[in-house]
Amino acid sequence: MRMRNKPWAKPELEACPWFYDEPLENKGHWRALFKKEAPLYLELGCGKGGFAAEAALRSPQCNFVAADIEFKMLGVARRKCASAFENAGREVDNLLLTRFNIEKISDYFGKEDAVDTIFINFCNPWPRNKHKKHRLTHPNQLKQYRIFLKPEGLIRFKTDDDGLFEDSLEYFAECGFELIFVTRDLHKENMPDNIMTEHERMFSEEGIPIKYLLAKKCD
Repeated sequence: MRMRNKPWAKPELEACPWFYDEPLENKGHWRALFKKEAPLYLELGCGKGGFAAEAALRSPQCNFVAADIEFKMLGVARRKCASAFENAGREVDNLLLTRFNIEKISDYFGKEDAVDTIFINFCNPWPRNKHKKHRLTHPNQLKQYRIFLKPEGLIRFKTDDDGLFEDSLEYFAECGFELIFVTRDLHKENMPDNIMTEHERMFSEEGIPIKYLLAKKCD
């Protein structure tokens, strides 16, 4: 179901000091936008922001950039993140929201940004063959991520879609990533650091196993 238009989203985002709508200007300088130097984590397709908010609150020693392409989605994410930090009694000091087309991510992130970890949570599976090139785990994308991932940088990928997951295992191997951990039923693993996303909770309630992999960039 598509999210309805939210006319308040763009003005609220434009007034938000931790939202950046001109990411081209930040290429190579993302780390400098934070108050402290720290490991840099990047979520691609942050949706409503639940994961970004909890991840940033759980790990104040890390900096997070959460990206999506739609103002309406990022508007919801901004409100959710602001509320979560307020409830925790913290200012938003280690999280930035930004808007860009992830398929062109190498236009916005460069080697100097030295990202430690990328999170890809429940991206569009694009099941038709002619559309698979749009997947966020497709080789077209993985080759771009390698440009700005640190040596031995990590990608953490979750999905409910079997076809996307099985294809992604091949994509990562093809593009020079080592698969550190793979499971086709994440919740049976009882991983204490797992952060449930909105989609993850929905699919789990429907009885759909969550697929997960951890991949490391290799030279």
